[in-house]
Amino acid sequence: MGLSTLDTVIVLTYLVGIFVLAQLVSREEAGHKKSASDYFLASKALPWWAIGASLIAANISAEQIIGMSGSGYAIGLAIASYEWMGGLTLLIVGKFFLPIFLKNNIYTMPQFLERRYGTRIRSLMAVFWLGLYVFVNLTSILWLGAIAVTQVTGMDRMLALSLLGLFALAYQLYGGLKAVALTDIVQVSLLVLGGLTVGALTLGQIGEGAGIVAGFKRLWETHPEHFQMILTPDNPFYKDLPGISVLIGGMWIMNLSYWGFNQYIIQRALAAKNIGEAQKGVVFAAFLKLLMPVVVVLPGIAAIMLAPDLQKPDEAYPTMMRLLPSGVLGLVFAALVAAIVASLASKINSVATIFTLDFYAKWGSGTSDESHSHQKHLVRVGRIAAAVAIVLAILAAKPLLGSFDQAFQYIQEYTGFFTPGIVVIFLLGLFWKRANEAGALAAAIGSFVLSVVLKLAWPSLPFIDRVGLVFLLSLGLAVLVSLITPAAATSDPIRTDDVDYHTPAAFRFGSVGVVAILVALYVLFW
Repeated sequence: MGLSTLDTVIVLTYLVGIFVLAQLVSREEAGHKKSASDYFLASKALPWWAIGASLIAANISAEQIIGMSGSGYAIGLAIASYEWMGGLTLLIVGKFFLPIFLKNNIYTMPQFLERRYGTRIRSLMAVFWLGLYVFVNLTSILWLGAIAVTQVTGMDRMLALSLLGLFALAYQLYGGLKAVALTDIVQVSLLVLGGLTVGALTLGQIGEGAGIVAGFKRLWETHPEHFQMILTPDNPFYKDLPGISVLIGGMWIMNLSYWGFNQYIIQRALAAKNIGEAQKGVVFAAFLKLLMPVVVVLPGIAAIMLAPDLQKPDEAYPTMMRLLPSGVLGLVFAALVAAIVASLASKINSVATIFTLDFYAKWGSGTSDESHSHQKHLVRVGRIAAAVAIVLAILAAKPLLGSFDQAFQYIQEYTGFFTPGIVVIFLLGLFWKRANEAGALAAAIGSFVLSVVLKLAWPSLPFIDRVGLVFLLSLGLAVLVSLITPAAATSDPIRTDDVDYHTPAAFRFGSVGVVAILVALYVLFW
């Protein structure tokens, strides 16, 4: 199946429009030359709406749209816990983590680790994040995005993969984070509109002329097992989402790591005008997270009735797109491309940020050199790093991901080897002054070793439960090693004693609303 002329015009109009908009919004005032702060942190001037939209645009991409729809097809609504629990996690990040990061003028997560612990842990984690972003995140977005493009247009998969990567690179190469963040409100609006359109039209078909509500009711009555948020032990997918552990166990660790200590996510909030704007942006993103299962999971569940014989679950969303009429298909396809491009651009920019500020700048005079020539040089290095990262991801995508049926679950399990240690390191670094670099290194290395040992020795243990158990073991290890080794010789430069945790009224009222909606959703679909 290919796109009609109308669909093609809609998609090309989007691509040209978003590229031009990105260049326009990232222009500097006459006489002002782009500095490292301008390029990597959008001049630390992002408003709340840009932060909230950009958080979601960076988060929702092919691995969510294609991957979570595939998991919705195979597992059901239970996979939405990643989205809904993520909304609650964002409130915690906004209330307790961002005030410390912004008060201490943090611009990368490795930088925080060096200031809090030392250079070894900074280098170790910077290498880990670069590897994760290039060989897990970028590759998964490219591969799953290429699957969708190929199924809708008939284009060769490697050609689709290469075009997506190169467009995302060009889109953010000049403007950096400002180009990404200030256009993400357009990307998110298109993403939500496109996803709601797919959901509405598929439910309408299931309703057979009786309407969307009737279609949803019929889908729920026909497949009630796909509308259970808390899976029972006899469910074939219990190992992926182990019942009540989803609410009180390892998923908290996964979400805290992703939303609180992940460079390409937290970088948006670190670029805020001030803490109030950052917190309002976070609560805006939390509300958007509540909506995301309708956009990314519901079409996959609908595919059970409309396309019950798919070879792979990850084909669910592209198959539903093929049911759309001309014109609407172009809009929804543009929304999918928007999500892919926005998330790719975010990760590319974060790779460039970490490489430039946490590796390259350490070799020379660092970021403290404010001379125009040095700042221009850092921006140029960042652009080269971005180009190298996307080329590596394009080459590695098929070998790494070509054999997986549910790529989203692969991503979660792989990152689950490392996230317990990451959360331990940051939580102790933020809230326990006695934690030292030896303890942090023990947690980082111990998390991986313990995860591998438990996976081999206890293969029946659900990976979310394994993440929670490894977190507790790594926490105990980090505390023990910190106590039996000398405290840091120099004073800790990360200030927490004078941090103001007061939040604006918009954040407080918004948080109450998010929690109330979450409670209602889990009661309804328990």
